[in-house]
Amino acid sequence: MIPDVEDNPIEYARTVVGGDPLARFLGISIDEVRHGFARCSLLVKPEYLNAVNRAHGVTVCAVADQAFAVACNSMGSMAIAVNLNISYFAAAAAGETIVAEATPINVGRKVSTWRIEVHGEDGRLIATCQGIAYHKPKGRTRE
Repeated sequence: MIPDVEDNPIEYARTVVGGDPLARFLGISIDEVRHGFARCSLLVKPEYLNAVNRAHGVTVCAVADQAFAVACNSMGSMAIAVNLNISYFAAAAAGETIVAEATPINVGRKVSTWRIEVHGEDGRLIATCQGIAYHKPKGRTRE
């Protein structure tokens, strides 16, 4: 049975949102989910590199976006990203596991703002993001 976002938001975020086809294809792992928090990780494969043999920006953004999606869907209502801004500070190499953590900055009735950080294995900051999500009103999650 598929968990319901209103009845079991943590399990919904972990299995439904966390198991989306692109995340599975890329190999993004859902490492931790709790109310208003998600940690996801990704092993940087050689095919995820850019022209200078570092993790392509879309690779870093993908793991950040997945942590954002899982975290904002752990709040008890279906959430949809409406904006994600990312700033890059360091590179990741093939074979390195990068980790993204998403936490809320502000949660309103219909809109929430999130901070997402991506770190390398040694703890260095690779990127920061700010995301905005729209939360569908309760009872209207199955449209």
